Amino acid sequence: MDAVVHRAGERGRADHGWLQARYSFSFADWHAPARMHFGRLRVLNDDVIAPAGGFDTHAHDNMEIVTVPLAGALRHRDSMGHEQLLHAGEVQVMSAGSGLRHSEFNASHSEPVNLLQIWVLPKLKDVTPRYDQKAFDAAGRRNRLQVLVAPEDDGHALRINQDAWFSRGDFDAGRSVDYRLHAEGNGVYVFVIDGEVAIAGETLSRRDAMGVWHTASLRLDFPADSQVLLIEVPMK
Repeated sequence: MDAVVHRAGERGRADHGWLQARYSFSFADWHAPARMHFGRLRVLNDDVIAPAGGFDTHAHDNMEIVTVPLAGALRHRDSMGHEQLLHAGEVQVMSAGSGLRHSEFNASHSEPVNLLQIWVLPKLKDVTPRYDQKAFDAAGRRNRLQVLVAPEDDGHALRINQDAWFSRGDFDAGRSVDYRLHAEGNGVYVFVIDGEVAIAGETLSRRDAMGVWHTASLRLDFPADSQVLLIEVPMK
């Protein structure tokens, strides 16, 4: 097993007034040569957007973009004709493919929105752009891992244009879970949303992360009530 630990305090940061951002990997003005990506996982931004603030219309192409709101609601509009509200408990997937334009704004004029925006390099380039979102019942991740995103449409998870799986779990103190990777050559990036997680002799706290590869499985122990997001991606 190979592993890398990324502590919360080591992340890049930006303060734009309306946006407080923390970057797990090189992004915008934060350039960290040792933190360019984890396999096909390119971006994991932890954003807090002030009331009524947001990102004006901008372009993307050939990127799989997954948004996981943790608190509040986001107003989305794109060049494919979608105008949606994305709430905490929901997940959004955009296959930017051959190109799209979109904007994202905090839907509230009084409360901030906190979201994770995640970019994964695609399996196939220049595909037809696609948008999807779905609400996931929190009961489905209580003391177990709930699959949010997967390569195939199984009627439950949202589909992504990559051999990647996103799983989220809410665990009580004293619980454990074993995670088996789906494909040889994949790695898994464990991001602690809240709480405390022990993995292979390392203890991770809130917003810490650990990437693991060259293993077929992984055990996670939870000394405290915890929330985790697991992102499994090809390493090459």
